[in-house]
Amino acid sequence: MSLVRLSPPADDGIVPETTPNPDTLRFALDRTLTAGGGKDFPHPMDADGSPLAGRLFALEGVAALYVGRDFVTVTKTEGLDWNERMVEAIKAAIREHLASGDPAITGPLSSHAAAGGSVETRIQRILDEEIRPAVAMDGGDVVFISFHDGVVELHLQGSCSGCPSSLMTLKMGIEQRLRDEIPEVEEVIAI
Repeated sequence: MSLVRLSPPADDGIVPETTPNPDTLRFALDRTLTAGGGKDFPHPMDADGSPLAGRLFALEGVAALYVGRDFVTVTKTEGLDWNERMVEAIKAAIREHLASGDPAITGPLSSHAAAGGSVETRIQRILDEEIRPAVAMDGGDVVFISFHDGVVELHLQGSCSGCPSSLMTLKMGIEQRLRDEIPEVEEVIAI
């Protein structure tokens, strides 16, 4: 894979950043796109409810998106290389969206609320306060799905989805942190 040389921050407030996933770039913004949470768009057909996703999926080579609070993670089509033309087209689509005044997402955001129970509440607190902010810095997100029989089920989104280092993040990072703090947690899996 040949990686495009990312230029220094531009005056448009959109800064492309590499992530641990070589197929994904994180476009950091100097403004807020969503009030809380984010939304995963794993396929172009999922763009309904997001004018921003619609603009980005119209670009050649865009395979998946994650729209976060103040960033957009773009995953390219497998087999393509990141290049300056593609990065500039993505930045132009984001600029066009910001200038339109349209909301980034019109539908519901990803839910991160724990469903009851004290173990679930403690898991969610660690995810919200420690794990999710760190994962967002790499252009991804972690959504709590369930806890049962000692197993925490999470959904990895954005650059975390399909990332070569996601298993290590899951087992050596998230699982270890949750097991250290919550004795009831035996394993963490991605679904």
